[in-house]
Amino acid sequence: MNKSNFFVPSLPTLWPAMLLGLGGTTGSYYPFSATNVRYFYFARNALYLAVWLLGLEGLEVLVPAYHHGVEIEALQSAGAIPVFYRVGARMDVDMSDVERRITPQTGALYLTHYAGFPGPAAEMRALADKHGLRLIEDCALSLLSADGEKPLGTTGDASIFCLYKTLPVPNGGALVLREPPGRKLHAAVTPPRISTVSHVLSSLLQNVEMRGGSVGRLLRVAARGLGRHTVAAAGIERVTTGSDHFDPEQARLGMSPLSKRIMRSQHLARIVEARRRNYEYLQAELGDISPPLLDSLPPGVCPLFYPLVVEDKDAVLSRLAERGVDAIDLWRQFHPACDPAEFPEVAWLRRSIVELPCHQDITSGQAVHIVEAVRYAITSAGHAPPLPIIATSRGQAV
Repeated sequence: MNKSNFFVPSLPTLWPAMLLGLGGTTGSYYPFSATNVRYFYFARNALYLAVWLLGLEGLEVLVPAYHHGVEIEALQSAGAIPVFYRVGARMDVDMSDVERRITPQTGALYLTHYAGFPGPAAEMRALADKHGLRLIEDCALSLLSADGEKPLGTTGDASIFCLYKTLPVPNGGALVLREPPGRKLHAAVTPPRISTVSHVLSSLLQNVEMRGGSVGRLLRVAARGLGRHTVAAAGIERVTTGSDHFDPEQARLGMSPLSKRIMRSQHLARIVEARRRNYEYLQAELGDISPPLLDSLPPGVCPLFYPLVVEDKDAVLSRLAERGVDAIDLWRQFHPACDPAEFPEVAWLRRSIVELPCHQDITSGQAVHIVEAVRYAITSAGHAPPLPIIATSRGQAV
C-alpha cells in the first residue's frame, strides 16, 4: 500500500462480525465480572453519580493537576470541590503533596491511572484509610490493566471506566462501587438511537479505510458527507462521545444495548496482547529520537496509547496527519480552576505529549508505518525535548 493511502485511526474500529455479539470473553475480566457494575453512556456520568452515592457534596476531593478537565466539571457539577495535587514529569503522583493538602473539609482522594499504567493505588488507599476518606479510582485510560495480578479499579471505593477508548463500542462507561450504595440510583435512560448508529457507522467506515486504502477512504468520505447532510436536514442532535465538557442533562444516559452486544464479542486477552506488542515495538523503535516517558511495560498493563515526547506538538500532529496517523493532542489545557504556574511539570506534559495509537487493530505493517511517520514528523518539526530535570516525589531528578 502506498504511504499516502495509509490510515491509522486513534481508536480501535468496529468489524462487522462484532455486531453479532458472539464469542467474546468479556465476562471473565474486571470490571465486567464485578457483581455491582453499572453502565453509562459516558465515564463522566459514572463519576457524577459516584459523588452523590459516596456523599461527597460540599466536600473537597483531591485530584491530580494532570487531568483532562471533563472529570473536574463532573465533580463540580455534582457538588464536590476539586483541590489539585502535584504530578511529576513522568505522570508520577507526589504522595507527600497529596497528604499535605488534606484538610477537615477533604472527603475523598482521586487517583488517575495514566495510559494504562498503574498509579500508587495501595498508597492512596492507605492514606485514605488513615484520614477516613473515600478513594476514587479513575480507570478511564486503563481498562483491562492490572498492577501485576491485581486489576486496576479494585482498590477504590468507587472506580470509573471508559469502554470506548479501548473497545470498539459506540458508547460506554462503567462504575463499580466497593460497597452497595447507600442511596438508590434511578434507572438509566436509553440513549438516542441515532447517536449509537452514527458512532457505529463511523467506526465501520474507519475500519474500511484502515484496511482499504484509497478506495476505503473514498467510501468513508462519501458516506460521511451523506450522513452529515441527512442529519442536518432532519434536525437531529447527536450525543458525541468525543466532547470535552460535562453536560448534567446527559448524566442519566445509559450505555446502549448495541454497545453491550458489541462488548460481548470482544476477545480481551487478544486485545491486551496486541496492545502490549504494539507499544513495545513503538518504544523500541522510537527511543533514539524521542526519550521514552515511561519505563518498560510492567506485567499486567494494557497500554491505551504510546506517550510520545515532542518539541513542537502542533507541527508533529500536522505531519502525522499528512501520513495518515490519527494521533491525539493529549490534555493540552488546564482546567480553569487549576493554576498552571503551581505545577510546572504538568505544564511541560501538556506542551510535550502526543497520544500515539497502539491499539489492537494495528498490524505489523501499520506499526512500521507509524514509526516511519513519527521519524518524518519529528525530524521535520525539530528534535524531541529532553525530560525536565525536576525533583520527583521520591527526591530523585527525572
